[in-house]
Amino acid sequence: MDKEVLIVGAGPSGLALAISLSRQNIPFTIIDKESGPGTTSRAMAVQARTLELYEQLGIADKIVVNGIMVNKINFFKNKKHLARIPVGQLGREMSAFPYVLILPQDAHENILVNELESSGHEVSWNHELKSFQDDGDSVKAVIESENGIETKTFSYICGCDCASSTVRKALDIDFSGGTYKQTFFVADVESDTVLEGPTIGFRDEYFCIGFPIRTMDQVRLIGLVPEEFKEGGEGPEDFADMIPYAEDILPVKLKKVNWYSSYRSHHRVAEKFRTGRVFIVGDAGHIHSPAGGQGMNTGIGDAFNLAWKLSAVLKGKTAASVLDTYESERIAFAHTLVNTTDRLFKFMVDKQRLRNFVVPVFIPRLLKFKYMRERLFETVSQIQVSYHDSNLSGGESGDIKGGDRLPWIRRGEVNNFRPLKSLDWQIHAYGEVNSDVEALVNDTGLELFHLPWDKSLKDKGMNENSVYLVRPDGHISAAADIENLSSIRSMVDEYQIQSLSG
Repeated sequence: MDKEVLIVGAGPSGLALAISLSRQNIPFTIIDKESGPGTTSRAMAVQARTLELYEQLGIADKIVVNGIMVNKINFFKNKKHLARIPVGQLGREMSAFPYVLILPQDAHENILVNELESSGHEVSWNHELKSFQDDGDSVKAVIESENGIETKTFSYICGCDCASSTVRKALDIDFSGGTYKQTFFVADVESDTVLEGPTIGFRDEYFCIGFPIRTMDQVRLIGLVPEEFKEGGEGPEDFADMIPYAEDILPVKLKKVNWYSSYRSHHRVAEKFRTGRVFIVGDAGHIHSPAGGQGMNTGIGDAFNLAWKLSAVLKGKTAASVLDTYESERIAFAHTLVNTTDRLFKFMVDKQRLRNFVVPVFIPRLLKFKYMRERLFETVSQIQVSYHDSNLSGGESGDIKGGDRLPWIRRGEVNNFRPLKSLDWQIHAYGEVNSDVEALVNDTGLELFHLPWDKSLKDKGMNENSVYLVRPDGHISAAADIENLSSIRSMVDEYQIQSLSG
């Protein structure tokens, strides 16, 4: 069987998948029907969990240095300062990246393209997938480019080709959901007033969000289009008429509009993420309200989840059934995310709730209660994503269950996420290492990370002398106490797990 993977689409999801496969020495081809990377800012937020995955690939620093860290969120009511919430360090005990990073999607994509090229690969631009046929053992793809039409055989096809996915449509996968009736506007502007991070302004029943992009005087504005500005039920053709409206809500003085668009948001999830040897990834499988800055990050999470599983199977180091868990894990999260963003969206566009609850009640509670701010960070950052119901998850020790993201621990120079850069299965032991653990390591050939017990680990939900089988993506596959490692051994046996680097 040919081991080459075809990636269709070179947006963030496709590029992240390609870089992940390149790090694991899996041959691939990545194509895109466009002539080059996108040139508009589009998605802006890079969440902590995405940066953790990028750290495993060795590119987090390149992303962070080009972005703007969000350290605080300011709230204004009737253009008067209402509250300031320090968010930059909310996750300082939870992640090495305790913040949201603002990075325009075009800059983000260029970094990924350059990283791909530096590893000896490149995107085949102006190449379009016309059709494909799954033969059971491989997939034949027909690709059209300026040089003509080529038919080539691949081991798998990954459709990362956005919401209008050619791959999804060819598989006749239902993409059910709907469209919100409200019309939003988004504008990239330049302001004489510098915003100190994301700023949310309220006036009567309307709100507008502004945050700096690229430089502190360049601002992205997002908000509802008021009825008086709508033309034919949609937003105005030009943003000029809405400038006074934006300036009346936010502490900005706009001097130039670089880009503007109005849109209605959609919420859809594909009925399945896989048919045979063909997968769909990112927006091809799910789209939702932009509330919370989750969409692009979820697509990158899809890509990372799928990449290591493809690598493990193509190397013959894990049973092929592990590929079934891509759909079960990521489609469940997609449904959860759509439901969450749907509730948040409806909450924010409910004019009565906005006026009577969000401003007078919710914001003061965020200021008062640290645990609310921490829970907000866990949700928005996606570090709380778990796969408890996956067949690839089992056992528990303390508060940690199979499927959880490995808790991040830094003790002096020791960082338990550093070994994850191997992109391999591994055993983690917190506390003692007895003969049973040594035998497990010897039998599996997996690397062992050992951290002697410290009472601070209890705060992470760990039991003393806990042992974990950790997946290449940093999630725990099986958790156990040292006295009984059966859940780990069962998982190793069921999925025929071996070191991917052996």
